Amino acid sequence: MAIPVTPDPVRDSSADTIQFGWHRTPGANEYIDQTWWAVRDRCTPGHLGERLLCDAVAFLARAATRTFEAKMSDEAGLALPAGWGLMTAKNSPFIRSAHVETPRDLAAVLAFYRAALRERGWTEIEGAVVTPDSTAIGFTTSEGPASLRLSRESGKTIADLSLRKPAVASAGILPKPGQARLLLGNKTDKAAVITVNERTIPLAAHAGERLAYSDNVADELPDDLKLDLPPGKYKFSVKADGRAQDRQFEVAVNETWGVLVGPDGALLPMRLY
Repeated sequence: MAIPVTPDPVRDSSADTIQFGWHRTPGANEYIDQTWWAVRDRCTPGHLGERLLCDAVAFLARAATRTFEAKMSDEAGLALPAGWGLMTAKNSPFIRSAHVETPRDLAAVLAFYRAALRERGWTEIEGAVVTPDSTAIGFTTSEGPASLRLSRESGKTIADLSLRKPAVASAGILPKPGQARLLLGNKTDKAAVITVNERTIPLAAHAGERLAYSDNVADELPDDLKLDLPPGKYKFSVKADGRAQDRQFEVAVNETWGVLVGPDGALLPMRLY
């Protein structure tokens, strides 16, 4: 079955495999803390036998993807643009948030979110800042203030959607006044290294991997896995499982993010506050 084939961009799509996780943490006063993450990979076969295997995997992945998306949409109340390659989501007493990375252009992603959020009763605040490479929009909702931030990086549109709830987080989650907080973790079976603006932080296998499950877990995170930073854009370098990647990551004042090293060294940013 080792017959060479030419890659087909239609069949060999970015949705051929999917790795995902979901965690639900019950707490006091009947609140539920839920966390989602998913990474799609491309299956690019070089031989007919591999193509048949890819087609079978793709069929199962699409079914799993539909189930996952329906569950996340119903329970997190956040829509996903088609064609996403990586996503994380959080629904806690403090915030409802989603981080999405997609190859679709920024204008298409912006149009999708404006329509989807309007259907959910969100009202856009005047004064949106929209450029070809970035967008920042505020919304009013029945649950609290919300925002959408879009940017282009390395051929992808990165969307960060969040709705801030009135509950106050614990000290482990809260950033210092005027700053942003990063909580770092590693979900993999091997050690990893994250470098943030030339500051290098080693992460043992599974170190801090549960940081996004609840504020109590974040409270227990070692101090060396917590970074308080001025708001702005930061250069990230991740080395894990024999792979390395570089990218930028933006944080705003009074935001807290969990940043997890995921499967195959993928970086999983998750807005926690």
